Amino acid sequence: MELFIAWLIHIPIQPILLLLFLIGLGIGVFFILKPSLAIEMQRRFYAKINWRIEPISMHKELRNTRLMGVFIITCLLAALFFIFANSPIVLF
Repeated sequence: MELFIAWLIHIPIQPILLLLFLIGLGIGVFFILKPSLAIEMQRRFYAKINWRIEPISMHKELRNTRLMGVFIITCLLAALFFIFANSPIVLF
């Protein structure tokens, strides 16, 4: 176990953060471009755990899903800026 922790300590954190940023960016873009598919995926997930969800206004739900995508991307860009602005870039 100690060897595993020692190995984890030597992993540079910036590539991991960059990977998480890219995954989040993909999710945000997906929410903006395909909000109806994102809503349908959520409905199917809730149906599997025995819940039924229905938006009252699909127009508002689509708008809010797109806004959530913009919010995710904005937060990710701000986090990326603050993480990389204060440290030298070490990718490997």
